Amino acid sequence: MPMPVTAGADGEDLGRHAVMATGITKVYGDGDAAVRALHDVDIAFESGRFSAIMGPSGSGKSTLMHCLAGLDAVSSGRVWLGDTELTGLDDHDLTVMRRERIGFIFQSFNLLPALTGRQNIELPVELAGRKVHREWFDELVASLGIEDRLAHRPAEMSGGQQQRVAIARALVTRPDVVFADEPTGNLDSRAGSQVLDFLRRSAREFGQTIVMVTHDPLAAAYAERVVMLADGERAGDIEGPTPERIMSMLDEMQGAEL
Repeated sequence: MPMPVTAGADGEDLGRHAVMATGITKVYGDGDAAVRALHDVDIAFESGRFSAIMGPSGSGKSTLMHCLAGLDAVSSGRVWLGDTELTGLDDHDLTVMRRERIGFIFQSFNLLPALTGRQNIELPVELAGRKVHREWFDELVASLGIEDRLAHRPAEMSGGQQQRVAIARALVTRPDVVFADEPTGNLDSRAGSQVLDFLRRSAREFGQTIVMVTHDPLAAAYAERVVMLADGERAGDIEGPTPERIMSMLDEMQGAEL
């Protein structure tokens, strides 16, 4: 996929990219204690695709996701959500941007225990001061097979059911992009496969943009594209990934470090 060379301020077309970053660096700490988590990373994720970010532990994949989602400020470089530059927005505008245009799926589900499944799903819409789109809500819960869980609280659901409720919550606002951080990490293989299959279908059937961080080659193989990181830098891309191709690249990366 061709990537723009210049930034939004210079007038190139950002329309096909849901999220894009140029030259981003992230440093934690100062002086001798400074840790460089990302170094001069250029990356873009096309709208309507399911992409994965992979790499060894400490490669910077979670930091990259946090910077792209506006959860963490970059030390240098620029980040766009569509044609809106996130870098430079104040905390209030970033909060509004995340609430209205970004969905999040976490390994720990992050459902509110006192709320029912329905209330958890509808919460982002209510926080934005909007009304739930009933046809979209019904399509989501039917596609995820959670119609009979809407009146239950999280403690009354299995892990897979909780994660599917969390996915519906992430998608109910029809966000520009959904960031998924190890979404199957707390699930057994069957429930994990169901979650990954829905994420893949949400891109293919609903045109939803998904960016997933994972350490699992089997999970990453559900995506259309895998971006590899190593030591805070891009180490390669795989289009049409398979577990075998992913493992081969990981082996090459580890061999290069020896």
